[in-house]
Order: sequence, then C-alpha cells, then structure tokens
Amino acid sequence: CQRTRSISIFLAGSYAGQDMPIVIALLRAVNVGGTSVIRMEPLRALCESLGFRDVRTYVQSGNLVFRTSVRDLGKLARRIEDAIENEFGARPDVILRTAPELRDCVARNPFAERAGLQPSKLLVTFLASEPTPDAREKLAAIEIAPEELHLIGRDMYTYFPNGIGISKLPSGAIAKALGTPGTGRNWNTVTRLLQMAEELETKT
Repeated sequence: CQRTRSISIFLAGSYAGQDMPIVIALLRAVNVGGTSVIRMEPLRALCESLGFRDVRTYVQSGNLVFRTSVRDLGKLARRIEDAIENEFGARPDVILRTAPELRDCVARNPFAERAGLQPSKLLVTFLASEPTPDAREKLAAIEIAPEELHLIGRDMYTYFPNGIGISKLPSGAIAKALGTPGTGRNWNTVTRLLQMAEELETKT
C-alpha cells in the first residue's frame, strides 16, 4: 500500500533585494459550513488598512496576494490574525508564502509527470512550519491508500484518485502527526495564486 514519504527539506527564502516583496496569505478554515464567515471585500479593505499594497483576493476560501515592506513573516502572520480577530471576531490561522516560495512549490510538484492527472484532485497543504523528523516518522506510519502523499519541506502534496469529496483519508491523524497548522488548496487555486503573484511582480 502507498505510504507517506518525506522527500526533501526546503528552507524559507529571504527578502534580500526586494523592497516590497509579494506575499500570499492563506487563511485556514474560513467560510466552511457557515463558521468563521469572512467576506473577501471587507478582508481586502482590512489588509489595505494595515498598509499592504496592491491587495487582491481570490475566491471565498481566504486567499490574499499583496505587497508589504514587512520582513518578518512570523510577525506578519500574527499581525494579520490579530487584525482579523479584532474586526471579524474569528481568529483563523494565517499561513504565508512569498512569491518565490510559491513558485518553488509549483516547480517541485511530485505529480507533475503523472499522465492524466486532474488538478482538482491534487491538494497542497501549506504548513506553518517545517515538521520535525519525529513528525515525519509518524506521518509515514499512517495508512493512506488509495491516496498518495508527499511531504516536501513545508508543503504537503496529496493526490486523491477518486476525488477529494469521497476520500476517507484520516485527516485528523495526519494533522496530529504533523504537529503544525496547515491549510489546503487544490492545484487550480495554487497555480492561479502564483499567476496573480507573478502579475504583481511585473507591475511597476
């Protein structure tokens, strides 16, 4: 049966040489089942009030792309979480990636050469921090067939051959093993967010 495999370690990139780097913010578990309802237009306005520039949102699952002069992503995530809690009364985890990090995520797709792969069946879970070696061992022990899972640094790629909606993947056990928050986006959303980030990169 297919088991999890830890493939490589990837460290977060730096902002060297970027005056206003582009950041992608991914909110965890918003607008799902009527809980943590946060509309995107007020969220965009909130981020603009925090001093972010060229703020764009994508669909209702909590995706933002913007420019910021803030260098410390940990502090930036907490700042956004605090602002959301103050404004909307909910505190979702906020996972951040820079444009180069998201580009690397797309480039490292372990299923890229898979013939007939359906983007809607590929999920990337963006993790807040790098899982420890112990967490990776626990993850590798979880039976996940027929799904296939690859953990590369802070990004976890899962392919659902029969579709995400009917999967019996033990998500709770996987989240517990990882020991760090994460939020998932399907491949269509991932590539669209990268496209949005790259459009901002070319904007003067």
